[in-house]
Amino acid sequence: MKKALLYFALGTVLSFLINYLFYSSENIGLDIFYAFAFGFAWGIAYYLDTPDFTLPQKLGLSFVAMGLLVLIGSLIFTLELAIPSILKFSTVFVAYYLIASFRANKTLRR
Repeated sequence: MKKALLYFALGTVLSFLINYLFYSSENIGLDIFYAFAFGFAWGIAYYLDTPDFTLPQKLGLSFVAMGLLVLIGSLIFTLELAIPSILKFSTVFVAYYLIASFRANKTLRR
């Protein structure tokens, strides 16, 4: 769990810094929210990367996480601004497991 939180924190900070320094959006709150979605995806993906969770459980929990992102984003911003957060989340989530699939043990935990 500690490493999952570390992945979340590092993913959030790095994503925010890259977006803030190179893309300079006019809405810093939205940049923070998108960075949160990015870090949240890395943290959740790492946390679920264990044989304790079945594939349906991993998919179900990832859909719940995306639903939470949309709900929070639509409460803070608008639905149109919240949707890109799930695109970031799903891209990172898929990338994590794609990278893991190239390893012999099919995990990035070791």
